[in-house]
Amino acid sequence: MPSHPVEPPRSPAGHRPHRVVVLALDGLLPFELGIPHRVFGRPRDERGRPLYEVVTCSVRPPGPVETDADFTIHVPHGPEALATADTVVVPASYELGPVFERGELTDELADALGRIPPAARIASICTGVYVLAASGRLDGRRATTHWADAERLQRLFPKIDVDPDVLFVDDGDILTSAGVAAGIDLCLHMVRRDHGAAVANDVARRTVVPPHRDGGQAQYIRLPVPDPQQASTSGARAWALGRLHEPVQLRDMAARESMSVRTFTRRFREETGVSPGQWLTRQRVERARYLLETTELTVDQVARDSGFGTAQSMRAHLQAALGVTPTAYRRTFRAASERGEGAAVAVRVPHASARPQAVDEERPRGGAAPLTPSTTAPHRPAAPAAPPGSPTSGRHAPDHDPHSPRTPVAVPSPSPRGESLTTSVITR
Repeated sequence: MPSHPVEPPRSPAGHRPHRVVVLALDGLLPFELGIPHRVFGRPRDERGRPLYEVVTCSVRPPGPVETDADFTIHVPHGPEALATADTVVVPASYELGPVFERGELTDELADALGRIPPAARIASICTGVYVLAASGRLDGRRATTHWADAERLQRLFPKIDVDPDVLFVDDGDILTSAGVAAGIDLCLHMVRRDHGAAVANDVARRTVVPPHRDGGQAQYIRLPVPDPQQASTSGARAWALGRLHEPVQLRDMAARESMSVRTFTRRFREETGVSPGQWLTRQRVERARYLLETTELTVDQVARDSGFGTAQSMRAHLQAALGVTPTAYRRTFRAASERGEGAAVAVRVPHASARPQAVDEERPRGGAAPLTPSTTAPHRPAAPAAPPGSPTSGRHAPDHDPHSPRTPVAVPSPSPRGESLTTSVITR
């Protein structure tokens, strides 16, 4: 049966949902194929209209596509659907052939990828990253994949900066995720990047998953299945989340689980991939983002309610984590909402082996330090200006922090191509 171009639908009022095209390849994992449909199929605007439309296509004309299960699926669209995409998602496949073996695209796959509009955002889930890598789109960029495939991906594509620790990497127009459930983290992140925390949180609640997960893949490498006989720190984390607006002591968190500070700190890092201090700062940043996006509270009030104490402290932490000030962050989302667009999100590149600057870390040997953010803003030298025509030209690039911590947390991280930030505006 011949396949025809799929025209994006428009309502009488001119509303057009952001089109997500999912590329189904032979050997795909049904679970991962379903993630974009589940996550992007939920969000609605204030009038109940869908914010996204999800379309599935193949590299061949419409027809059956093999899965890694004992069934096939019928894909209704051919590769021409990719030409209509605002976002393309490439889930994992176990039958990538020369793509996985030699890093080479097949002719039909190269033809399909060539149909993607230059302005489209592209994302991969798990080993779908091999498709993007073989196309050359990831050269000179940072990316991730399932921890079991990270070393091989790096060997096959040495021009890529492979980070095996994070759950996903956001490089603006290209995003990559770790395996399986990390695809949910990635898609929720894209919804949040497009429409803010309130919309993404609603999707997460309906999907019965957390809006974001703490830590990176390292926690799953070390402890694939928690020992049921071993005490957990989850109760202390839940207790702390209910008290973000208050000073939270490490010793009090440890006491909630009847552990010593040293044992609690070690167990906490094993379970989340980060220290208690880093985790708590992350939760406060998330709380501040949510309040800035969804309320009319002043910056001082947001700082108090999210536990930073002062606007100066919150400004330092948001600048370190996101590369923007609280006022600029709020203005970006409000302006994008008024224009009917997704928001531009700027994110700072993490750097290796530096101690966090603006939070007092735990000191198990000498007593418990308060896990309350410091009110002193860290010094940040200005980033060098990008030459015209470089990858960073025309992008908003606030000052660069060479001392930002590099921790394996599920936060977006731009590329290492010399820029300190990546920004992207996704329009519907």
